[in-house]
Amino acid sequence: MAKIAFILLVHKDPKAIIDQAQRLTAAGDYISIHFDARSSKADYEMIRGALADNPSVTFARRRVKCGWGEWSLVEGTLEAVKAAVDAFPRATHFYMVSGDCMSIKSAEFAHAFLDAEDVDYIESFDFFESDWIKTGFKEERLIYRHWFNERTRKRLFYASFDIQKKLGLTRPIPDDLQIMIGSQWWCLRRRTIEWILEFARRRRDVMRFFRTTWIPDETFFQTLVRHMVPGDEIRTRTLTFLMFTDYGMPVTFYNDHYDMLLSQDFLFARKISPEAHELKRRLGALYAARQVDFKISNEGRSLYRFLTGRGRIGQRFSPRFWESESTLGRERELLIVVAKKWHVGKRLLARIRQVTNVPIIEYLFDEEGTALPDLGGIQSTLGKRTRHRRALMRMLFDYFDTDRLAIAMDPNNMDLLRDFYSDRSTTRLLEVESEFSDAWITGHAQRVGLASAHTPPDAMARLLPTIRADFYFESDRIRDAGFENATTLRETATPEENAVALAKFLSIPEERALEIARTEHLFAD
Repeated sequence: MAKIAFILLVHKDPKAIIDQAQRLTAAGDYISIHFDARSSKADYEMIRGALADNPSVTFARRRVKCGWGEWSLVEGTLEAVKAAVDAFPRATHFYMVSGDCMSIKSAEFAHAFLDAEDVDYIESFDFFESDWIKTGFKEERLIYRHWFNERTRKRLFYASFDIQKKLGLTRPIPDDLQIMIGSQWWCLRRRTIEWILEFARRRRDVMRFFRTTWIPDETFFQTLVRHMVPGDEIRTRTLTFLMFTDYGMPVTFYNDHYDMLLSQDFLFARKISPEAHELKRRLGALYAARQVDFKISNEGRSLYRFLTGRGRIGQRFSPRFWESESTLGRERELLIVVAKKWHVGKRLLARIRQVTNVPIIEYLFDEEGTALPDLGGIQSTLGKRTRHRRALMRMLFDYFDTDRLAIAMDPNNMDLLRDFYSDRSTTRLLEVESEFSDAWITGHAQRVGLASAHTPPDAMARLLPTIRADFYFESDRIRDAGFENATTLRETATPEENAVALAKFLSIPEERALEIARTEHLFAD
């Protein structure tokens, strides 16, 4: 059975470190601790004293002064790894964690997970070909030498870089290495760790190279593992669940994230808030639990994007409308049905076509598989349709040889609505107001990746009001925009009341509009 030696890099909070070490070792695993040499000597002595009688705990023989982006982080990791290899001959896996990490599965589950495949878990993407680095330095991390810490000695860091760049003082990358990049939170087998330590002793040239690269904790282990381990024995992923904000900062987890964390396909999570005492207590008890049935839904990242995106519309990165000089045509009329329940919107459009003969296109800006004529490729992807939307609509008017065209859209497309309303053509809008049951919202959440069939009921119960409120928020934005020629079709209204709205929207007599309003099962789910 797998036995894990945790490699713990820490610099603060000695009581939390002691708790973490006692919790992990109580389940039969090991821990090797590197405590930053910049940190308090008294804190270090407290940790050593509290854990002195625990045979499953060891410490790096040499403490390194660590700094973000420096080689010192790799150096401290290697010191803790060496100590673990020597102290724990029965350890089968070495798992990198920080003081902000906590297990989100039981030890029983973690051991079974690692036993299932004889592989290493480490993100390792091609440094130059991948888009892992989003902004800032890329090849500059490697081809120039970095001696100073960018955060604490910023002027020297950039002065050194500028001098090297001006004088052309670049250096080659070792010929026999393909540089890889990825998260520093890895889990490697004992054999792989021993190969890395042997490589580090033998290849001093490679060690010298990485010593002056920038942020080597994202490239050193990632490169060496790919250099030594067959590709089919590597899983290019981390077993630690972590997310980042729009500003590149790690997302912090709090007490109410317990259910969400347990449903992720990971063994640990980072980072746990120091104030999340209840979350820490529950996760700590979970690691020692037996026969826990985990329902893996893995919706954490999509759920986070949904929740953080609410309320930000118009604040940042406003869309640039393409083709601002173009128009659909002054004599043309675009009829837009806005419905959150797509099946209701489609059913309504089909009935409109039957009664009025107006050509219809279903959710062409929302659904990749919408049936469209061949328009030379502009219709081929959602991205192209949205990017060239006015051109696309002009071509559709021409294709159907009509001055009236009806389409359906999701209410979250405010930029599209505003843009079409800014055109010289006439735009009419019919918002379909439906009732949203808990069962329908649950199905919707599963379809868009906010939940799955395995999402815990308690978590789902907390999510439902948020999603329902988001639907109402979208509707409020449409009404607050004050669009002209806008009407509403309501599930709670009578067919006669809805006929008035349809007659205005379609510019048809109310008797014909009533035929549409009386459509059988129009709002049925």
